[in-house]
Amino acid sequence: MDRISELTEQIVERFKTSGYDVNSKEIYKRLKLLIDEFKVPEGEAVRTVTNYLMKELDVPREQLVAVESPLTKIAEIKTPGEWISLKARVVQLWDSSSPNVSQVGLIGDETGIIKFVVWSKANKPPVEEGKCYLFANVVTDSFGGRMQVNVNRNSRIEELDEDIQLPPRELEVVGALIAIQQNSGLIRRCRICNRVLTKDVCPIHGKTEAYDDLRIKGVVDDGENYYEVILNEENVRELTGIGIEEAKAIAMENLDRNSVLSELKSRLLGRYYRLKGNRGERYLIVNDIEFLNMDLEKEAGSLLGRFE
Repeated sequence: MDRISELTEQIVERFKTSGYDVNSKEIYKRLKLLIDEFKVPEGEAVRTVTNYLMKELDVPREQLVAVESPLTKIAEIKTPGEWISLKARVVQLWDSSSPNVSQVGLIGDETGIIKFVVWSKANKPPVEEGKCYLFANVVTDSFGGRMQVNVNRNSRIEELDEDIQLPPRELEVVGALIAIQQNSGLIRRCRICNRVLTKDVCPIHGKTEAYDDLRIKGVVDDGENYYEVILNEENVRELTGIGIEEAKAIAMENLDRNSVLSELKSRLLGRYYRLKGNRGERYLIVNDIEFLNMDLEKEAGSLLGRFE
């Protein structure tokens, strides 16, 4: 069965459970047009066709909502456009830069952690970090190649008196630092929200008071996997002896803040490290790091070339 047929069955079953018969051939045709011809994301195509059928059949929105999607574990979320329900703990909340999003962050259960988005139009009460909730009738989606779940007006959020465990987030990696990204080194952060400034402008607060910080965003290769890592000032100072004041002195001496990044690259790239940290959605946030005295001239040279 192709993917559009699977989505068609999901829509047909949803209406059938609510007591309505719908034309599966028409649904398939509309989905195929939206997804294949107009390149509409699967989740949005499903919502568009569902809304069309509700209008045509005069189906009250709350009648479809009453049909609760099956409980799913986060590790089972593989494809976009599916209606599911989750029992999960709110791991982390982020500041949203879009007025269309009321909350965004990470939720998790014992099988994994996933990004969630609560749309402003959903008009849902806010959730809190550390608390557990039933996220009923949410829609799976894919953004930037990663799965997420969207809370819309058809969804329901209910606080639970349960202790939902999270998967182990601490990770230890031994590998070579093969790349350091350009937005590393001596950076400037907004004093209000701590976001990194771009050309001295905060994406949220515009021209604002800022402070200096030192960090590295890099890539570590352990021979089997790549890990995107973030090293803070303490990590950098421990490895190189360069802290904020030393970094500012280097920048002043060369009249160029980028000279700090060049110095860090020369000292850190192509060496092996043992890192311990917590896994986020994308990055390994390093807590402890130590240099391993190993000769990487032969082992890491070819890897470095791929990331120049």
